[in-house]
Amino acid sequence: MDWDNIRVFLSVARAGQFSAAALHLGVDNATVGRRINALEKSLRVRLFDRQTTGSVLTAAGDRLYKTAEEVEAQLLRAQGDLSRSDVELSGTVRVAAPDGFSTLFLCSRLSHFRAKHPSLTVQLVPMSRTFSLSKREADLAITIERPDEGRLSVRKLIDYSLHFYAAKGYLAERGSPQRLEDLQRHCLVTYVPDLIFADQLNFMPELYGPTYSRLECSTAVGQLEAVRGGAGIGILHDYAAHTDEQLQSVLPGTVFERSYWIVTHLDMRELSRVRAMSEFILAEVAAQKSIFRTRKDV
Repeated sequence: MDWDNIRVFLSVARAGQFSAAALHLGVDNATVGRRINALEKSLRVRLFDRQTTGSVLTAAGDRLYKTAEEVEAQLLRAQGDLSRSDVELSGTVRVAAPDGFSTLFLCSRLSHFRAKHPSLTVQLVPMSRTFSLSKREADLAITIERPDEGRLSVRKLIDYSLHFYAAKGYLAERGSPQRLEDLQRHCLVTYVPDLIFADQLNFMPELYGPTYSRLECSTAVGQLEAVRGGAGIGILHDYAAHTDEQLQSVLPGTVFERSYWIVTHLDMRELSRVRAMSEFILAEVAAQKSIFRTRKDV
């Protein structure tokens, strides 16, 4: 049985579409189709039901998928064992993380990792949705909710806090709220409700009052820039906002507590490149632990 055909089969099964699998593998749709047809012909079974919305595994395809995943896991473990003695890591490691953590914390520190592993390509993907490690959409993920399903290795990375912040110029012009009720006289910079991909990003249920004048932005980085530009008052990560001289914390008694989790698939966690990135992130966060739960003095 041709392993390349199995590799394509796994990609289609995980993506649910031939076109998505082709994009992931870096080949054209025709190549994916030929590989799947060859595999079905060699096994004398139909592996997928082709539908207008995608491709769904048949019963035979599901059985093959489970076996193929086990074989893939064994190969990955063998690769990890063989590469542990390598002096220089190579290949690609993809990290999916919330845009706040990835852009406002991790990006500026990756030069240290690259200096140590210059032959390793790092792909940092700011999350606007939930990534599936079981579908190999990422090698490692930082999440704000602890996953409880799947063959995953999950470890708490850090607890962090958020506070209300506003630009000093905005507060000089509009005044500083003294109570949560006062926020109704201000513009609140927050997420776009129907684009929130995790409940932990929805702060509105924790606030006073049903309605606010709002500027909605789907990224933490965009919210930070909007607040810095004087658009209104926003709930910002302390690790990003507490050192910003243009910002001032307001309502310091109101704090939002959240957590980051570092997650890898059990089949991937012992790969040298994945383990190296995981250890790097853990070390960087530990070294900067104090900034994750603090606030700017009023």
